[in-house]
Amino acid sequence: MAGILCIQTNPIVGNKTLNLEKIEYYIEENSDKKLDLVVLPEFFPTGISDKHFKDFPENDKGGQTIEFIKKLAVKYKTNIVAGTVIEKVDEKYYNTSFAINRAGEIVGKYRKIHLYNFMGGNEGSLITAGEKEIVIDFDFGKVGLAICYDIRYPLHFKKLVQMGAQLIVCPTAWVIPNEVYDNNEMLKYAQDMWISMIRTRAYDNMVYFAVCNQTQKANNNQSTIGTSLIISPTAEILANAGNSESAIYSDIELRTVDFLKSVYPISSID
Repeated sequence: MAGILCIQTNPIVGNKTLNLEKIEYYIEENSDKKLDLVVLPEFFPTGISDKHFKDFPENDKGGQTIEFIKKLAVKYKTNIVAGTVIEKVDEKYYNTSFAINRAGEIVGKYRKIHLYNFMGGNEGSLITAGEKEIVIDFDFGKVGLAICYDIRYPLHFKKLVQMGAQLIVCPTAWVIPNEVYDNNEMLKYAQDMWISMIRTRAYDNMVYFAVCNQTQKANNNQSTIGTSLIISPTAEILANAGNSESAIYSDIELRTVDFLKSVYPISSID
């Protein structure tokens, strides 16, 4: 069994110190559990604003943010998928997820491929798209990496499973207009569609999913829908964070994935 913790937060724009302290708080609160992997949200150190893309960049090693996360990995003896940071290399910016092992070493990173350019989103005008899918061989299993809007592209996940992924993690800052968030009926519809999409990706590919979202008001125009999820290969919801800042946990059995692949070799059939 592998223990998975997803931390759902409402980052304060530009307050990196507070946002990082909040991450440690939730890891500490759950340190009595078996922590094989901690997953953080997209843009967890900076929050979401037009400024955060270029005002708070890190270097190709993750800078101050990833140095802090590496120390947490060692302190709490856990692997971490560190949400995303804005990575600046030369004059290009990437939305990058760093994978860190229990020894505090960077064992891989994934640059977001499918950028969000819709309904007011301008990620593609500021960020350079990544070029390749990534699967990390952690000490407990093989983990495929995705970020937020990747979820709308089913073939991305099929590729990760073909590369051996048993669990897929997806740091997210899934935004909706504030007027939708403030309408209970519209918010429920958005969350129901979100849940349906994640369950479908898990069921289609017969892998576990851990999707770690931001929650609540992000800025003057946008909110994030929360609903971080841990989903089984049969689409069972193992944990749901709802709308609150919180951490969700589940023990998962990766041998289930191997068994299902032997019975239903879906990923190898076009």
